[in-house]
Order: sequence, then C-alpha cells, then structure tokens
Amino acid sequence: MSLAQVHYTSAAPGDEGTAGRFTAVGPGVSGALLAEIEPLVRYELPGGVPERPSDGELRSLPQAFGYFALSDGSRLVARSAPVRDTGGTGAGVRFHAHAVHLPPGVPLPGDRLPVEAWRSPHWVAVTPGGATPDPLALPPGPAAVSEGLDDFAVSRGPWLAAVLADLRRASDAEAAGPPVALVERQCADVARWLGLASVTLPRESAERLTFTTYTRRPGSSASRVVGVGPEDAGAARAAGLRVHECAGPAPVGSTEDVWATTAARVWRSRSPELFREARELPGEPFAAGPLAVTALCAGIVLGPDGRAAAAGWAADRPYALDARHTGRLVEAIASPGIDDRTAAEFDAAGRLFGALEGRCPASVTAPLAAMLVTEAVRGGNGSLELPRRDAFAGPEGAEVAERLGPEILTELADTAGSRSVARTVQLLRVARLLGVDGTESLPGVVDRLAPALLAEASVAQEGPPGFAPALLELLDEQFEVRTALLGALDRIAPQDPGAVARFLERVALPFTGTQALPHLRMCAEVPEAMATLGGDRAAVWHRVLRAAGLSPFAEPLVLRTAVGLVWEDRAPTVEEARLLLDAATSDSHRVAGTWARLVDAALSTSTAGTSATGTSATGTDEAARLAHDLLRGFPGEIGGRERAGLLLLDLVRELRTGAPEPGWAERVRTLCAQAEPVEPALRERAHAALVERLLAPDRPGAELYDFVHGADAELIAAYDRTARTEAVRTRLRTQPAYAADCFTVWTAHPHAGRAWPPVAAALLDDVLRPAVRGMSAEDVAEVEATVGRTGSSGRADAFRDWNRSSTLGRLGRRIAGRVRRG
Repeated sequence: MSLAQVHYTSAAPGDEGTAGRFTAVGPGVSGALLAEIEPLVRYELPGGVPERPSDGELRSLPQAFGYFALSDGSRLVARSAPVRDTGGTGAGVRFHAHAVHLPPGVPLPGDRLPVEAWRSPHWVAVTPGGATPDPLALPPGPAAVSEGLDDFAVSRGPWLAAVLADLRRASDAEAAGPPVALVERQCADVARWLGLASVTLPRESAERLTFTTYTRRPGSSASRVVGVGPEDAGAARAAGLRVHECAGPAPVGSTEDVWATTAARVWRSRSPELFREARELPGEPFAAGPLAVTALCAGIVLGPDGRAAAAGWAADRPYALDARHTGRLVEAIASPGIDDRTAAEFDAAGRLFGALEGRCPASVTAPLAAMLVTEAVRGGNGSLELPRRDAFAGPEGAEVAERLGPEILTELADTAGSRSVARTVQLLRVARLLGVDGTESLPGVVDRLAPALLAEASVAQEGPPGFAPALLELLDEQFEVRTALLGALDRIAPQDPGAVARFLERVALPFTGTQALPHLRMCAEVPEAMATLGGDRAAVWHRVLRAAGLSPFAEPLVLRTAVGLVWEDRAPTVEEARLLLDAATSDSHRVAGTWARLVDAALSTSTAGTSATGTSATGTDEAARLAHDLLRGFPGEIGGRERAGLLLLDLVRELRTGAPEPGWAERVRTLCAQAEPVEPALRERAHAALVERLLAPDRPGAELYDFVHGADAELIAAYDRTARTEAVRTRLRTQPAYAADCFTVWTAHPHAGRAWPPVAAALLDDVLRPAVRGMSAEDVAEVEATVGRTGSSGRADAFRDWNRSSTLGRLGRRIAGRVRRG
C-alpha cells in the first residue's frame, strides 16, 4: 500500500513568530497528529555555521534522520535536512523535513526496518507540486544496511560492548532507564550505530528502538536513542542521558553485560551472520549462551564469562547441538592455550562434562575431563564437579595420571602447609580418578584431615559446611578412606566430644557399618537423648554410654566421651558425680581422666551457697563425703589447690561427724592458704564447721586454747557470728551447764591477743547475760555451782560478781524509772 507523506519547511526570513509550516500533508494524517509531528521534525543548525555557507559547507551539515512512535500507535520515519533558501537574497539556510507516516501494524515497503531507509535516494529537500501530494511509495535504500558496518564496528571497538548493552536496554519495552546519547562528529555514524543494532538485536527489539541521528536538544527528545555532536555532549550528560562519547578518547573499563561483550567480539571478527544463526538456537533473546556457543563454534576467541555462558547453556541443553558443533565447542572451551579461566567457567565446564558424559564418545569429552582434573590439582578449585573414573580409562587418562600423579602425592605428603579440607578431599578424589596409589600416605593424610574437619566446621555458618557434599562423595567412593577417617575421628572424639557431636549434627557421616566406633556412636546419640530425656543428665549419660556398645571397664575412654558430651560446659552435681564414681573403678577414671570432673563436682557443690544461719547448704555433707572418697581413690593424681580444697571439705566432714586429728584451727588456716585462691563459700563453710565444733560442750580444751591464742581475726569473727545464732542462744537459756561452760571460756583468756578479748566481752554482755537473765533462780544457782566445780571458787565468785552487777543494774534501772514516774 502507498504511505502518506508529510513535508515541513522552516519559516522564511521575515516570517515573524513562526518556526515553520507544513507544506504538504498526505491523506489520513489528522491535525492532531500534525501537532505531535511538528516538534519531532524541527531542525536546529549546529553552532558556528556561516550565515552564507558554501555548497560544500552546506552538504557537510548534519541531517536528522529519525524514527518516532506516535500517540495513536502509528509511527513516523522522517528526515530533516538543511537547504539553501532560494528566496530573498538567496544566501540563507533553511531546513526541509520529509516524513513518511506508518499506520499501526504497517511496515515500510519491502518489510524493511526504519533504519534501512536512511540512505534512500527518495528523500527530497523540496515540497512536491500541489498542495496535497499524492501518496508516493518509498523504496528501500540501494544497499543492505549492513554494508560497511564491519569496518565501522572495528573502528568503534572500545565503545562497542557498552553501546550495544545500552541499545539493548533502550529497545526493551519495559525499560525505564534514561535515553542513550551517542556523541559522533558525523550524524551518519550515529545511523551506523543504529545499523549495528538492527543486525544485532532481534527484529521486534529493533522495531521498538526509536531514534534520531541528530539533535541540539537531547534532554527534550522523545527518542530512546539520540545522536549529538561533541559540542552538545555536556548538555546530554546534564540532562541525565547515558552518554557514549564515541568521538573522544577510548573509554576506561568494560561492561559486565556478557551478551553485549560477546556481540562486540562477533562484530570485531566481522561475522555478523552469526547473530542470525544464534537466534535460531533455543534460549532467551538476550541470553549470552546461544551467541557465545555460536561464536566459539565459529572460532571466535571469547573471554572467561563468554566461555562460561556457552558451557552453561550447552550443559542445560546437551541435545541442542549436533556432533560437529559439540566437538568444536569442547575444543574451544578446553583449549590448552587459555590461561584466564575463572572458577565460574570451570564450574560450568564441569556441568557440561556431566551433561555430555555418556552421550558423546570419550574422545570428545576427554579434553574436558583432562582440563577439569588439571584445574582440581593445580588450580585448587575445590567446588569442581569431577568426572567419573571411567573417563580416564583410555590413553588420555594415562597421560594425565603420569603428569599429575607425582604432584598429588607430593602435596598430600606435605605436613608443613595448612591445607583446607576441600583441597585435601579434592586431591584424594582426583588420585582415585587417575588411579594414583596413595596407600602409604593415607594414614598421615587422614590424621591431619580429621581435626581439620572439626576446626573448619566450627567457624562455618549455619547448616552443613561447604566441604560436606564433596566429603560425603569421597567417603562413598573410597572405602579405605572412609574406614581410616572414621577411625581417626573416633580416636580424637574423647578429646573434644562436644565438637564431634556438633559436627555430626551438620554432616551425617556414614558409620553404620561393622566398625566399632564407640565414641562416634556416642556423639551421634547425644542430640536425640537430650531431646528425649530433657534435663535428666544421669539418664542421658546412661543412654549415651549404652550407645558405645562397650563397657567402661573394657574401654575407659568411653567414660571421658560420655562425661564430655553430657557435662561439656559445666561440672556434674555431687549426686551425678557419685553416680559416675560408682559406675567404674578408680583405675578406669584414672585412665579416662574423668577424676578431674569429679573433683570439680565436689568443689563446685561445696561453693553452691550457705544457709541464713551460716551453716552449709544442702548437699555439702555429700560433697564432703565425695571429697573423702576422691582423696582415697586418687591420691597420686589430685594435687595442688584442688587437693587442699578437698582436704578442707574432708576436714569439714570430720569436724561435724567424726574425731579429726588435733590442731583443727591450724589445719583450717593451712589448707585455706594452700587452696588459694579459695572460693569464699568454701572458706566460710570450713570456718563455720570449726567454730561450731569449738562451741560444742565436748570440744577439747587444747583446741580451744590454740584457737583463742592463734589470734586469727577471720576465725574469731566466724566464732562470734555463730555464737550469736539462735541455736546457741537457745542452748544457753535451757542448759545451765552449757551456760557455765561458755562463761568459763569467755572469761578465761583476757590477755589472748587483741582480737579475742573484745569479742569475748561482747559475747558475755550481748549473748550470755540475756540468757542468764531469763533463767529461773534454780538454774542460775546451777550455773554458779557448775562454774565452781569446773573451775575454782574464785571463778564462782567471779560469776556471782558478774551476775550481781547485772542484777544491780536491773534494780538501778527500776528505781530510776520509779523516780521519773513520781
């Protein structure tokens, strides 16, 4: 069909207030569309144009060739060109716009793209005769748009990838980014950029790419791509456009768009036909994979990102390529001359090998297999997906094994370097793939690998550590490695069973076979036991110990593992410690080293707190009995401050229940000094037990004498506190003999240093006097008689005088009260 055409001419000199006028309008172009078209076809001369340019200067002025989308869905292809003004003086410059209106859904003649009309000779610079021209056909240009584009693309190599990436974004219907500004000295070069886009982009994308090859006002342009001269680059940048100064110095840096980078390499290789070939392959329109595959198969050298994209695409579609193209792709990816491969590229190559293995002859996949194992050994890439063992059954495998085997064995035997778990696992797997015999080095390898597993897993984030999948594959592939590694882990489990248990929660090691592995089985059992039995640690301990399948008498180290699992970060209670002590012989605890946990239990319980009266809290007596048994069962193991602490506990037991050796006070002082830094609660309990015994009626006089004359301020203060308790006060009030004994003690040593006399005097006044005051006359007489019998007549007189002063004091206070009342 014929297309309506529009002609627009700038105002003639003297036409004030107008920018121009339409000189011819084809049928079907409404007035509303003309109002929308007018600003699109206006033309502004570049700066510095002479008022009367020569013919050569006029021809060198830029032409604005554009493609625009109109509001009603139609489109406009237009050319605005400067022309000489033939009216008036005939020396001025005007412009003439010639446009073709494309209704919605109607293409240019020959179904050509808009940019293909930019070199058509049918663009005119004058209005045809008649007010309304007949619809005229617009034939396509004389040559395909791709003519000469190869040379242009090579000349614009530094800008090529970045511009193509932005042109792709500009053609996206959903794109909301700013327009693209192409800065060129010649507007024809902007048109060539659009020609590159028309070949590179899919047709539907190229048809959405609105453009103008020249404008002086890039910020107000309605096009997605605008061409500007160097003098207007600043205005484009100020307006927020994405500016590419192709007329200036080469840009620094590169784009991360792999599709655009690959497309640029295709253009620089002068192979634009590959774009059409790539579009025939499955995939998204701008996926880098199809274009990268096509380029590599054509012999074009790509970077690591392009090669990775090609390998990844082919791995996902192993049937998309025929045998010839598959072979070419593998050769290109596995080429020995490449030295810039990345981890992502190796991962993609590994997936490609996995997809092709079994579908292609081994001769096709052998280069990939060799590349992967070489990288695994020399590059240290621990995440590679390795080939299967049968990939190296042929001569290619023997050659790779001969080359890499010594390197593998040397590194595995190296004990000086710090090798990661992933690296060790990878080396072991590659050694098996290549048939390298590492039997001699295996024990040392697993002895270093086992603790490394725990160390790396302890610092990893939540979930399985990164090396877990490869490790499990290794154990599944190699029985001898699994047996040796599980044995090594079982041997080190007693040293840190908690770490092993946490590791097994994150990595489910396969130890369900015939190996005994008692410690690993205990570590695997404890999470479920804790969840099932809750806070009953004794029950958890029994269950975990049963999981070992061995008696502590036969294998004492299971004691250490079980105790470490159940009481990892705390000491057992005294009841739990008693259970542990009775569960095995002292020899078993000695071998397992668990006697130290029992010592901690005894000392921790002894410092759990005291009652309000100053006596030991519940459980202290049990702790003292436990201390006694520990001292007897482990005399050669317990030493230092721990031994002194246990002896102190044992002395507390003897002071309360037995007949301790003489020298109580001195032993308390000595043991407290040896147990330094002694816990305050333990010191308090020892002092309390001592003074409770010294306050008893049957205490030896020598012990009391040593205590009083020892002048130990802390012990005397403890004596004072205990003597003031309600238990002592009650005994004084109800037992005259006890009151007589206390009077004798508290008056017997008036010159025993500086600490005792004031305490004794205060006890007489504050404790004994109120007790005697509350006695009956008969009880007071009995106290006096007892003092005389156990002491002397002088001591009895002293009691009477002391008691009389108390009585006189009471009488005096009564008389004074009566006087005040009178």
